[in-house]
Amino acid sequence: MADQDKPKPAMTTSRVSRGGRLGSLAVGQAVRRVGIRAGSSVLPSGVSARLLDADAQRSARELVRVLGSMKGAAMKVGQMLSLIDLDMVDPDHSAAFRKRLSNLQAEVPSVPFAAMQPHLEKDLGMTVAQAYESFDEEAFAAASIGQVYRARLHGGRQVAVKVQYPGVRSAVRADMKNLALFLKLSKSLAPTVAVQSFVDELAAQITSELDYRAEQRTQQELSTFYSGHPYIYVPQTIPSHCGETTLTTDFVDGAPLADIEGANDNVRDRVGEIIYRFYQGALFRDAEFNGDPHPGNVRILKSGHVAFLDFGMFKRMDPTAVATEMRILDRAAAQDAEGVRSEMLTYGIVSDGSLVTAEQCLTYVVDAAWWHLVNDHVRLRPRDVSKALSSVLLPTSEGFQSMRHETLPPEHAFSRRLDFLTAGTLASIRCAANWFAIDSEWIAGEPPSTELGEVDARWRAERRAML
Repeated sequence: MADQDKPKPAMTTSRVSRGGRLGSLAVGQAVRRVGIRAGSSVLPSGVSARLLDADAQRSARELVRVLGSMKGAAMKVGQMLSLIDLDMVDPDHSAAFRKRLSNLQAEVPSVPFAAMQPHLEKDLGMTVAQAYESFDEEAFAAASIGQVYRARLHGGRQVAVKVQYPGVRSAVRADMKNLALFLKLSKSLAPTVAVQSFVDELAAQITSELDYRAEQRTQQELSTFYSGHPYIYVPQTIPSHCGETTLTTDFVDGAPLADIEGANDNVRDRVGEIIYRFYQGALFRDAEFNGDPHPGNVRILKSGHVAFLDFGMFKRMDPTAVATEMRILDRAAAQDAEGVRSEMLTYGIVSDGSLVTAEQCLTYVVDAAWWHLVNDHVRLRPRDVSKALSSVLLPTSEGFQSMRHETLPPEHAFSRRLDFLTAGTLASIRCAANWFAIDSEWIAGEPPSTELGEVDARWRAERRAML
């Protein structure tokens, strides 16, 4: 959003010139090879382990069952897993497991408009006929906590109207209690997360998401900021038709992201870079971001713009914490294991007196975020992101075992969620870019590395000059 001075990692030399090509990383006695060619990647072999342990398999199935029973915003945890296509189980059960996860994308309650209408009218303080010239009572989309309808305002303006499900607030509160209890009882699934503080943070975020007035303010702020942007579009809201449980915005007549899966590389790579600059750039540049990157929240417009939807889960981080995360990536790219551990110690990931080694810290970062560290063209694929997530979540992985006694601050968990979801979205269209070089624009103040970066930089400079 607004360009502000943010804490920058301390740089001794040019990050790009120092980084070169990341050919190999020596980590203790293990050599983890990351070989990158144009459009393909060879991942560290150690991150492809599966959960073959019977207890772990039962925990994984129970996680899916618990998530599948949730009809509120906590379902987003399951949606994350289904998007990334996590390879959590043995081959004999993987197909059924994956199907169950993918169903979480569509498993939202279908509520007839007759049951939604009284809540809509009470929230707006007027009847549907008074508020809208026409209203399609058949929802065209379903969110985790509401349904979306197409309508037209008096005067002809085409709009989308998101209405919360009746009773969803109570359902979400119950979901959060169930999720907190499950995480406490299934510590083996997430030993590096401080469960209570994580649940508290998640609850705060989801509570905010339930307040459509807050979402309206956030979306309008972003829409105003990006007005006139050469390739990013955020639809405007209509405040007079918004309430605590109703959100009316301009209707976006665009193609879903899945429509370009079969397009040529240039088309997919352009859209992918725009998505990356919008989501990841918001974290690194502004220390705030839309916490729900997902293919369903992206539309491709005929103008060439990419439209972004759904700003309910919007996270604002401490800029100092973001600067620390960027320094961790910078140290990892330089193969500075001691530097990575030092930053983790400062950040609170590694505790005082911890036995985790510098090499293990470096391994953890490389396995989880390798596409940020390679100064070359990388084409992301679903299995690449799956393996990266597996490296930090699966109990059989080295990274999981080495970091299991450490604690991830809740903010870190949300920014990592952003990273994995963004990468998963990019992988869904198998796009490519030099993600390291783009990151360097934000982390090290390097000049724009692509044409899209140059266009964006010029637009921001012009915008600053007009303010």
